[in-house]
Amino acid sequence: MRPTQVRTAREACPAVYVPIATLEWHEKHDPLGLDGLKAQGLAERCAREGGGLVFPTLYYGENREGELIELFDEYQPAICETMGLDPAGFATGYMGRKFSEQSAAYRDLLLHILYQARSLGFRVIVFVAGHYPLLRCADAACRVFHQECRRSDPNRFIPATFSFSDYELVTDVYPDIEDHAGFWETSLLMALFPELVDLNELPVDENKLQGVLNSSRPVREASAEFGEEAVGLIVGRAVKEVQNRLQDPARFYQR
Repeated sequence: MRPTQVRTAREACPAVYVPIATLEWHEKHDPLGLDGLKAQGLAERCAREGGGLVFPTLYYGENREGELIELFDEYQPAICETMGLDPAGFATGYMGRKFSEQSAAYRDLLLHILYQARSLGFRVIVFVAGHYPLLRCADAACRVFHQECRRSDPNRFIPATFSFSDYELVTDVYPDIEDHAGFWETSLLMALFPELVDLNELPVDENKLQGVLNSSRPVREASAEFGEEAVGLIVGRAVKEVQNRLQDPARFYQR
């Protein structure tokens, strides 16, 4: 967007969505970038429905030695074979930094983004986590952000924040729906980016799936129709949370 377009959109609704994700195996039927695409698609839908802007998706910087499917012993051999990778490349310490250092660096990166968004005039900053564990990182960064802002410059406006992924906003309607590359995530992506999913890549016997976790229904039953229904509910609820923060930001400051 050009500067005048950004200003017009921000003045109409001073909220910004920041999709955060990782590049991770999602079986053969889904793209490696599913998490980021899902977060981007939801953020764009929210901005269209409720106003605001969307930052470019952040795919990098997260802890690569924690909670990635490629590190699961039962899936790693098949994933590496399909991808043509050496399993030794994923040995403990392969990222060259300690586990705690990676986590701290990512939190600091998100904190950097929060300050950047504040400098650009946004009054509500929203992290959309496509990779579910990153939701904890976003919440931690937001708490530090509010603490630092109150301490360093309490008289300057402090943006409200909100972090969400997808399933936790709608568990009352879709209980136990969270999965990894299963019916839920695949359906969402079929609604948001249908050209990137190929159910023909699924094995006939879904017991032979590699790296699909907690799917509530057979993955082959995933559909854009169900995905659209779910996306509509997620977006509606997320937009409502943003509107509440625009109306009364101080009520949502994290302590």
